[in-house]
Parts: sequence; C-alpha cells; structure tokens
Amino acid sequence: MDVTPRIAEGRQLIESYGEGRFKITGTVHEGSVLVFPDRVIEWPVTDFLAIDEASLSAFTASDTPPVDILLIGCGPQMRFVPPALRNALRTAGIVIDAMDTGAACRTYNVLMSEDRLVAAALIAVE
Repeated sequence: MDVTPRIAEGRQLIESYGEGRFKITGTVHEGSVLVFPDRVIEWPVTDFLAIDEASLSAFTASDTPPVDILLIGCGPQMRFVPPALRNALRTAGIVIDAMDTGAACRTYNVLMSEDRLVAAALIAVE
C-alpha cells in the first residue's frame, strides 16, 4: 500500500533540509527561505531575532495568494514569537506557529498534503 502523500501539481514540497540549505520540489536553495504553496523565495534572515513584520511582509502583500497558517522554522530550536508580531499577522488573517526548522518542514508537508493554505518562513540550519 502506497502511503506517500499526494501533493497537487505545482505545489512546493520540502524534500530535505540541513547543511545551510533546503531541497524543495527538486531544487536546492542555499540559506533561509520563504515557502509558499506555489513558489520559494530567498530570505535574508539568519537569526530568529531578526524576524519582524517587515521580514514577513511577503505574506501580507496584496498580490500574495491567501495564507491561513504561517509556520516559522526558528532554527535549531523553537522560540516564542513576540506578541506584537503574532498580533500583526493575526490582524492580516494569518495564524503563526513557531517551531524548530526541522519540525516546521515536516509540518508544512503534512498541511500541504491536506490542501491547507500553509506557508513557511524557514531559517536554514547546519
């Protein structure tokens, strides 16, 4: 019995992470990334403390398809998102869930396989 999740064509799937890079839908991306259901964008953030509303503005831009859940891969360990940032994104209709980068990658794939409107902001880890 095949238990591989079926991902709609054109959707991004995180295949691996580590060594400062991600492999997403067959393409290797060096450094941190923003993963949308339909594309990946390089993200200059290398430290959790640098995450702010401006660094996540790609998720709230008017030309961005809607996202209900934003997973934040905090690096090697989970961190707490400041309430002001959480509230700013909640006002835009986005719920944030922060976890270590590995957990964020796995959770993104599960939610994507369920056809959820999910995206991820992932800090690269070694």
